[in-house]
Amino acid sequence: MALLLYSIYKLVIKTNASQIFRVIGSVVIFYVLISVLNLSTLKWLLDKITLFLIICVAIIFQPELRKIFLRLGQQAFFSIGTRTRHNNIDSVILAAETLSGERRGMLVVFVRYDDMKDIIGSGTRIQAELSSDLLVTIFEYDTPLHDGAVIVQNGKIVAAGCVLPLSESPGLDKSFGTRHRAALGMSEQSDAVVLVVSEERGTMSLACDGKFLYDLSSKEITEMLEEKLDLSAQVVSTKEEEDE
Repeated sequence: MALLLYSIYKLVIKTNASQIFRVIGSVVIFYVLISVLNLSTLKWLLDKITLFLIICVAIIFQPELRKIFLRLGQQAFFSIGTRTRHNNIDSVILAAETLSGERRGMLVVFVRYDDMKDIIGSGTRIQAELSSDLLVTIFEYDTPLHDGAVIVQNGKIVAAGCVLPLSESPGLDKSFGTRHRAALGMSEQSDAVVLVVSEERGTMSLACDGKFLYDLSSKEITEMLEEKLDLSAQVVSTKEEEDE
């Protein structure tokens, strides 16, 4: 029971769905209150409109419920296969540092378990080896692909110029632009890790699990990427395959 309650709590925190539980809690408290006071007419009325209330909650809080089910589907015990491998993280960090110094924006999505076919299909397929020079070139001013996101999977740049879903979170600073909202939106609707460089401030940030970590150093980003993408385990796996 403790594990179940903790899992529900994590889902609520990650999806900003606390409003749903406030509404449900209010209805439960109201129902208990009228039962204790023996208000038969109100209890009969509530019994009759319970189904209607459930439908209303499902309609009103549809975005939050969708995020909850997305999170459930992203849990490790629902995933088939292994996490995709990510190499050359240093190349991404080097490109991010270069673009940050030149006040140029950057948006890179690291694929983990979730299928990204729709996102990849919204951009231009590249299937190129990951390198800092290529990333800097993609996000150069006035290039056709610099406004979208780059998708990284299996140590390759799979696609560029991809369109990401924008976050509707009210907690995100209003001064943040489209890139930051796209990074957070992608992390809310998938298990991807998203690196974003601000064009205005030159700051580097990460979005993961519906949370936005702003203005990080290169070292902090490297450590978080290694942790989130499980790179240490992948290095061991790669060495074992080479030995075989």
